[in-house]
Amino acid sequence: MQQFLNVTLSGLAQGAIYAAFALALVLIWRSTRIVNFAQGAMAMFTTYLALAVIDGGGGYWLGLVVALVAGLVLGAVVERLVIRPVEGGPELNAVIVTLGLFVGLQALAAVLFGSEFRSFPAPFDLRGFDLGGFTIAFTPNSIFVIGAVVVVMAALVALFRFTDLGLRMRAAAFSQEVARLLGVRVGAMLTLGWALAAVVGSLSGLLIAGGGLVYPAYMDAVIVYGFVAAVLGGLDSPGGAVVGGLAIGLALSYVSGFVPDGSALVPVAALAILVVVLLVRPQGLFAGSAARRV
Repeated sequence: MQQFLNVTLSGLAQGAIYAAFALALVLIWRSTRIVNFAQGAMAMFTTYLALAVIDGGGGYWLGLVVALVAGLVLGAVVERLVIRPVEGGPELNAVIVTLGLFVGLQALAAVLFGSEFRSFPAPFDLRGFDLGGFTIAFTPNSIFVIGAVVVVMAALVALFRFTDLGLRMRAAAFSQEVARLLGVRVGAMLTLGWALAAVVGSLSGLLIAGGGLVYPAYMDAVIVYGFVAAVLGGLDSPGGAVVGGLAIGLALSYVSGFVPDGSALVPVAALAILVVVLLVRPQGLFAGSAARRV
């Protein structure tokens, strides 16, 4: 029973991290209709900036603010200088550009910050709570991670459902010509979408790094699992991204905790979940549309 509880709580905490990254993918998709495979590399880069502030004596919370602001600027610059020139072409062009950006940012981070493993502090205690005489695999930092994800999800739902800004962003993503005729500044909306998505991505990078080790490729596995979570929940659904992230975290935790040699089977389990979802319900469990092109 204790093992099952620990595996479940560990899966929920890890799933919240996948959900945070999935939310960034959902935001960029809803606001620009592009899947940004460079999201993880952008988050990694801003996490290194936060680490530089922390190592310089600025503290975790100042580093968090610096990372979020840097993400906002980086997202806007990437959209204007890298994505904007290919936005009018085939949809695959933008996807290929984001893959190239992913490789380039990882290489740049290795040059600027080094390739060695570096520890990243957590804002809250990493010791598990005591429950009935034993320690469970759930920490104050886990509560912070889950709380941050819930706040971001609520903010995204409010943005797209209850604000004119969210409506203009979606209009610019779905039909640029019609949106222009209605007075929407399409270019500004696309830039804002990339900037906000980079902010959410930067937050996910910090949540993932907290209490662990960072290096230029530390986000690679999270990119895969976060993408699976976003597809599982539906790329149009912030709530679906959270549910998908938690489901993926629990599933992979159970595979790792209860299946013999489960740790080696975790990537296979993630791939199997992705394939099943794409075959059974390709639009995701919580998407409102019947089909989706990526």
